[in-house]
Amino acid sequence: MKKPLGNVALTEAVYYVLLSLQVPRHGYGIMQLVQELSNGRVQLAAGTLYGALNSLVEKEWIEAVQGVNGRKKEYLITVKGQAVLEAELVRLEELVANGKQWIGENKS
Repeated sequence: MKKPLGNVALTEAVYYVLLSLQVPRHGYGIMQLVQELSNGRVQLAAGTLYGALNSLVEKEWIEAVQGVNGRKKEYLITVKGQAVLEAELVRLEELVANGKQWIGENKS
């Protein structure tokens, strides 16, 4: 039985890859933006990134598109991938809200 999209917990790396693909971007551009967005915490090696990109293409969360200059393959988030990303954002917001509430209620 397939999991509904809303029940998918993303790794931090996949979250940032999907976030970076709101516009078409090639692999090196993805690596740079992910590092920037995560304040250097998430650094993707080329092999890791391209393995993840292939997996995300298979899941239909992203698609490969021809780059502007025609030389480099670029990737772009799909409608399905956007739904997964937005569901993850809701999940993370719930985690933060629950944590703040619980910590606030239990402070001495």
